[in-house]
Amino acid sequence: MVTKRIIPCLDVKDGNVVKGVNFEGLREVGDAVEMGISYAAEGADELVYLDISASHEGRKTFVELVRRIAEGINIPFTVGGGISSLDDASRMLDAGADKISINSAAIADPSLIGKIAGKYGNQFVVCAIDAKCMDGVWRATTHGGRILTDKELMSWAKEAQERGAGEILFTSMDHDGTKGGYPCELYARLCEELSIPVIASGGAGSAKDIADVLTIGRADAALAASIFHFREISIPELKKELYECNINVRL
Repeated sequence: MVTKRIIPCLDVKDGNVVKGVNFEGLREVGDAVEMGISYAAEGADELVYLDISASHEGRKTFVELVRRIAEGINIPFTVGGGISSLDDASRMLDAGADKISINSAAIADPSLIGKIAGKYGNQFVVCAIDAKCMDGVWRATTHGGRILTDKELMSWAKEAQERGAGEILFTSMDHDGTKGGYPCELYARLCEELSIPVIASGGAGSAKDIADVLTIGRADAALAASIFHFREISIPELKKELYECNINVRL
């Protein structure tokens, strides 16, 4: 039985972790390195760091932060946010990241997925998709959810896989930060369409929500932020509950 992964997500702005609801209303939560070390010690399987600083100077600061994270933790971590070229990806991987996540840049230039996978391998490339339901159709967005595209979730995820993505990280913008649960039926459909792992993101409010998306939703991993950042449940407590639900997790 495949081991399901639990992945805290840390949105980083100017070196600090922030969190909002539906991608808005950000507030500071804590230091990015210290929180990563704490989550690794608690038993997180991986971490995802997303740089939401907009400026070029912010990008430079983030590379330095990635180096500090790599020195401080002993579990795999993915970085994303503003990676728009092979050089950008190389800088992050050279700084110590285990994988990179691309989103807006992949939609603007889908060949970027293949370029990065071609140089480093599929396992290094996570294609992140932030989508919202518009008139019954799940459409991908770019630029932190601000720009709606004509890319439909399922077809874009399959294209990303074909171009070399090793994983899909799908965030439902309609559920992000609401703690109301994941859209499990949608995840199940997505997992049915793909042969690569799917990471579920957006909506975790309880251990049951995570259990549901890993079983009903068939996701390979659950990514969450608020419930971990605000200590609503610890990772050991969550994994114990999942194990008791017969979900295979690393204890």
